[in-house]
Amino acid sequence: MIGLILGTSEGKKILSMLNEFTEDIFVSTATEYGASLLENYRYRYMNDKPLDFDKLVDELKKRNVTALVDASHPYAVEVSKNAMEACNKLNIEYIRYERPSCIEKFKDEPKVIKIRDYSAFKSELEDRNIKGTILNTTGSKSLGDILALKLENRIVYRVLPSLKVLNELHNRNIALDNIIALKGPVSYQLNCAFIREYKAQAMLLKDSGVEGGTLEKIRSCLDCGIYAFIIERKRANYHRVFHSVEGLVEYIKDVK
Repeated sequence: MIGLILGTSEGKKILSMLNEFTEDIFVSTATEYGASLLENYRYRYMNDKPLDFDKLVDELKKRNVTALVDASHPYAVEVSKNAMEACNKLNIEYIRYERPSCIEKFKDEPKVIKIRDYSAFKSELEDRNIKGTILNTTGSKSLGDILALKLENRIVYRVLPSLKVLNELHNRNIALDNIIALKGPVSYQLNCAFIREYKAQAMLLKDSGVEGGTLEKIRSCLDCGIYAFIIERKRANYHRVFHSVEGLVEYIKDVK
């Protein structure tokens, strides 16, 4: 059986192409919402809850998975770490699908700044004397990292419009005026509108690839004359990694 850890929009395409020759598939998503997006595809088993290392090992053993495709988000570092270790423990082939980066074309833009992690963000703002509003588009999971910086800037958080996320922001005393609840990806025009509406001086974003709306974010920042600060991806040594769905599925088809 093929195992799939899905955490990006490419999950539908991966499943659709695999369904051309098999439905002997175990799918794992982190949320019920993620699972609901895959209801029209064929698979044997679905897990819709987060799995820690031990639970992942149990599921892979129970489902007799022989190859695991990790198509989690590029920033889901712990998920990939657990998946690689579980495969190593069970002698299962680990295959990584990672959506391509799209930020290299902006390497010569002085207002496009790559930073290693959230802790470096504060000093970057201070070095450039940026005291105005920041649009944070890195998601609710970064909330603790941002608050820990104790920035004096106004931070506007663009997050998923889910009850769980909004409750978390409420519990952290984030003012309603500083919340944009909207499912992405967001168009270039709407990004520009947010920048102008909130008079933002910078945007904080991830290198989430074309599918994650990264190009639109960066281009809107440049055209509006503000800084784009990009949290870099953490690099891992994958034994076998694919950056195209077609290449991934062709490989699985050959080895199945």
